[in-house]
Amino acid sequence: MRRSLRQGLTVGTFAACVAACSTPPPSPITPTVRLPPSAGIYKVGTPYESEGVWYYPREQPDYDETGVASWYGPNFHGQRTANGEVFDAGALTAAHRTLPMPVNVRVTNLENGRSLVLRINDRGPFARGRIIDVSERAAQLLGFYQAGTAKVRVTYVARAQLPGGGPIPSDTPAAIASAVPAAPTGTVQTAALDPVAGASIAPPGTSDESAPAPTSAPSPLPAVDQPTGQVIHVAVPASTHLYVQAGAFSQKDNAERLKTRLATAGGLFISTIDRRGQRLYRVRIGPFDGVAAADAALARLTGLGSNDAKIVVDQ
Repeated sequence: MRRSLRQGLTVGTFAACVAACSTPPPSPITPTVRLPPSAGIYKVGTPYESEGVWYYPREQPDYDETGVASWYGPNFHGQRTANGEVFDAGALTAAHRTLPMPVNVRVTNLENGRSLVLRINDRGPFARGRIIDVSERAAQLLGFYQAGTAKVRVTYVARAQLPGGGPIPSDTPAAIASAVPAAPTGTVQTAALDPVAGASIAPPGTSDESAPAPTSAPSPLPAVDQPTGQVIHVAVPASTHLYVQAGAFSQKDNAERLKTRLATAGGLFISTIDRRGQRLYRVRIGPFDGVAAADAALARLTGLGSNDAKIVVDQ
């Protein structure tokens, strides 16, 4: 009798879970989750591996990178994030592979000029060729909810706020962080912004350089450092292209060797860039106008063992 009752409860609980998990949150998403004071900690994290690539979380106050963004929402709504907060698909948050949590970043859609500050409080995305996963609401505000992906620039802004409204102290790595972003205000401003071409943030492998590297000094951004929902329109190039970058080297011979090793992928070339007085040699394929074509090229390179390869945005 006890065994039958336990089995019945188990089946009933499973069925209820399936029903609950298959029910999407109401649309449009609104910020409904309210975090308790103890939710979430400041966390850098330890090195970890995903799909054959090692990632090294660290403090990156100079982080500035371009690439492809995606979004996530209903399947994770209400679950805990990597730093212990509660994911709200209607809040202004995002997932990143290596930045500390929580920190604020500015995400700019290079296809329409819409720019927004978001709170990093989760790890991901782990799909090849994506540099950030934003919340459903953030994708709506940035204008790529329907498309699913967009060419973006991601720039570090500041550490996120504590519950009392102040910044996380630099000497308090385990500080509590549970501030909830304010609702979007809808305010639109204008500013100038130059795209940058980031280098790999995966662990150093075939590349000599793994830190993000702008092609030129970016124009000053508006002094908004919290995720208030304020959408800013910035000037972006009339057209940008996607490249798959296998590596960047300070020595041309190293770039030539990598190009030769990956030659069967087809279309590889070496481009140069001067950064902080040093010339770098980048091994690339492209340009591509669409994400699908860049994804296919990335798959060819990773299939040849180039785990550091990534998609970047450039003019």
